Amino acid sequence: MTAASSAVSAPVIDVRTVTKSYGRGEAAVHALRGIELSIEAGEYVAVMGSSGSGKSTLMNVLGCLDVPTSGRYLLDGIDVGRLDEHQLALVRNRRIGFVFQSFNLIPRTSALANVALPLSYAGVRSRERRRRALAALDLVGLADRVDHAPNELSGGQQQRVALARALVTAPALLLADEPTGNLDSHSTAEVLAILDRLHAAGRTIVIITHEDDVAARAQRVLRLVDGLVVGDDRRAAEPPVSLEGAHR
Repeated sequence: MTAASSAVSAPVIDVRTVTKSYGRGEAAVHALRGIELSIEAGEYVAVMGSSGSGKSTLMNVLGCLDVPTSGRYLLDGIDVGRLDEHQLALVRNRRIGFVFQSFNLIPRTSALANVALPLSYAGVRSRERRRRALAALDLVGLADRVDHAPNELSGGQQQRVALARALVTAPALLLADEPTGNLDSHSTAEVLAILDRLHAAGRTIVIITHEDDVAARAQRVLRLVDGLVVGDDRRAAEPPVSLEGAHR
């Protein structure tokens, strides 16, 4: 196998014996206890576990918001442990798309401006920012809401704006932390349908959820107990289908 083909086949997520502890001595809390995990490009993975299982800590490590106490984490072939703070910030901005339960949109700022923000941080020119932000909003069905501020949108629409913002940089990985936790059943169905289409188009998605019906949409379900993966259930993957703009 050549170096080039090896790089192409590298998993998006490669976690090797990762631990994460807080505090020292007898008071130390061991949130992750030697996680081994590999997620290939295009997989749709749900992470489940009770409070204190380590799922939020794992999400923070995968999102480069926290660093392991020991072990290695390679994201899209990059050894995250070798990066400085500036490099980590670039990885978070360009290679990871985040979606949170609380939306985290900027108030009194249009949907378009919210979605374009990561591109602004990346130094993308104004015309290109607008083009890509409009495409991302169209992808989530909000082409007619580009000038609306968050307080002029429903909860489901706000989460779809957050999804568009997460996708606008064409990241290698989409991380969603309880993305339907604040939504009603109708809005939940809309958001999950978008994730289904993104997965079908080949997007790599990791979602944290405590809801069985949400996890059931994923191709693979990981179950965490006391900082360890105790279950890894897989379903047959459906073949990717075209979704215009899904990687832009």
